[in-house]
Amino acid sequence: MFFEFAGTMKSDMISGSLAWTIQDAAKAAKRRQRKCLSEIEAIARAFVHEFFLVFVASFAIVQMAIAGDPDITSDFLVPANVSLPEVDGNFFTFTGMRVLVGSDPPPTFRVLKASLVEFPALDGQSVSYAVLQYPAGTVNPPHTHPRAAELLFLIEGTLQVGIIDTTNKLFNQTLQTGDLFVFPKGLVHFQYNADGQKPALAISAFGSANAGTVSVPNNVFNSSIEDNILAKSFKTDINTIEHIKAGLAPKA
Repeated sequence: MFFEFAGTMKSDMISGSLAWTIQDAAKAAKRRQRKCLSEIEAIARAFVHEFFLVFVASFAIVQMAIAGDPDITSDFLVPANVSLPEVDGNFFTFTGMRVLVGSDPPPTFRVLKASLVEFPALDGQSVSYAVLQYPAGTVNPPHTHPRAAELLFLIEGTLQVGIIDTTNKLFNQTLQTGDLFVFPKGLVHFQYNADGQKPALAISAFGSANAGTVSVPNNVFNSSIEDNILAKSFKTDINTIEHIKAGLAPKA
């Protein structure tokens, strides 16, 4: 009886130890599984983070690349009201500058444009053109072109030109006939014919079919901004603002 009892106890102890060993092994396996899952989740989070950064960087590069006029997938574009079979050489010809031939200088500053607005064939071509006439002592007031840089070529006379950068630094130059000057995209700039006797003539090329022009004086003082806001902004009084507006108003 004793040996049978001892044998039974030994068998029970072995069974119990085996059960605890199996349980411990199961717990250890679960811990390893949780650790493995945690590592996988960490790797996944890192991958998603890196992918997101690459995606954002790629998007930024693409946005920079298409910051100019959008590229086109055909030879050229025509307006919606023009039938492609009807297009001939006239569509690609702009005659608006003929008024310059043999004409006298205008009494005030004048610009003749060949942009998308005046010359529809420029749509999608990322280029436009302007002829600028400066009678003696006239100025092309401070302005910007938000969609393109400007490359000016002085054909006749002299010009004082200037650029103001985002730190308010002025870069100015006196151009002689035959000089070129570049006005970076979006920066405020001006041209002034300081010669009191002779006119000046220049042509400008733009890296957009529609560079746009924002005239600083007109956009500020001929806008709907209230006079008291302008007076506070320029640290002056309303009477002075009204006087400036009157001077900028179109002449009858």
